Amino acid sequence: MPASKRNTGPGLRSEGRRKTFTDLAKLDAHVVRPEEYDDLPELTAAELDRGVLMRGGIPVKRGRPKAAVTKRAVNLRLSPEVLDFFRATGPGWQTRIDQALRKVAGLK
Repeated sequence: MPASKRNTGPGLRSEGRRKTFTDLAKLDAHVVRPEEYDDLPELTAAELDRGVLMRGGIPVKRGRPKAAVTKRAVNLRLSPEVLDFFRATGPGWQTRIDQALRKVAGLK
């Protein structure tokens, strides 16, 4: 069967953009019995990396946690000399511009 005709047809359950012949509700309801463990394949490191870590049925967010006070992105035109000065100070130059502006504005 050509790939363009596969998994398309009446009566197929649609999950997002994918269509499948599998009864996913029945599959989710199945409880693996001890005698079935030998039939289960070993998971590779690549498969585990694609997985979603769940705690209490809720996906665990990965990465940097959200800051208590977030900043807003803006477009700001600066003179080349000011930009060169702050960029020359290395990584974190945008934060140092923010600190300088806060100081001039009389903020923390």
